[in-house]
Amino acid sequence: MILTCAGRLRSNGGRQAVFDFPRRTPCEHAKPLRTGELRRLLDGITEKMLTQQLREMEADGIVRREVFHEVPPRVEYSLTPAGRELNRALGPVAEWGQKYASSRRST
Repeated sequence: MILTCAGRLRSNGGRQAVFDFPRRTPCEHAKPLRTGELRRLLDGITEKMLTQQLREMEADGIVRREVFHEVPPRVEYSLTPAGRELNRALGPVAEWGQKYASSRRST
């Protein structure tokens, strides 16, 4: 699921996105994910920052937020068609980031 990658890209103004892609694996998830699942997949992200990024991406039409009226409340996030298209577009950037990060570590 791209939402975490795209969220990093937005919140950091692109500065850290290249280095975050290789370490962040939620981009590949096809099923809807709950906030807690996303948080466990991302090292070091606070709940506040994750929620903020998810809300921004929802407003941009990248992710869909579905609220289930249950007790306790349940919210799931999934990609929209635009989010899936963005995921495909960012694939080559992620590959470049992995190569670049590897080359920087070896120098």
